[in-house]
Amino acid sequence: MAVVQTSYSDTPPAGFAGMVAESEPSTRISRSVEDGAGIAFGKAAFRGSGPRGCTATPAANAFLGFVAADSAGSADVVAQHGSAAILTKGVIFVTTGEAVTAGAPVYVTSGGGIVDTASSNTAAPGWVFDTAAANGALVRIANRS
Repeated sequence: MAVVQTSYSDTPPAGFAGMVAESEPSTRISRSVEDGAGIAFGKAAFRGSGPRGCTATPAANAFLGFVAADSAGSADVVAQHGSAAILTKGVIFVTTGEAVTAGAPVYVTSGGGIVDTASSNTAAPGWVFDTAAANGALVRIANRS
């Protein structure tokens, strides 16, 4: 039999974008992805134009939640017309779009970055950064309301 893995890290990663970070109660909804490029795990999802659709394009008063990882696909993205599991309450890992502070509210930039800067960004109501992190780092965000 062929050897698949011969080395192991002493410090495995804490998680990955879109991974639900805690086993505490969480709430998920499902929506059909409208974007041609799909929506990556850990990205924000907003109400789409279809009756149960979603998009990664930020819009005021249209925020749904964050796309949870799904083992059904072969990539880290929910493809167009695929069913996205969207976490509306709970704790999830995301990748930051700037350095962030623990306890700060979560906002989404026009390009989909997840930040703690309010100006000209779309709010993710109820969500806060559970931990601090540098730009481009993995971080936990939480909505426990």
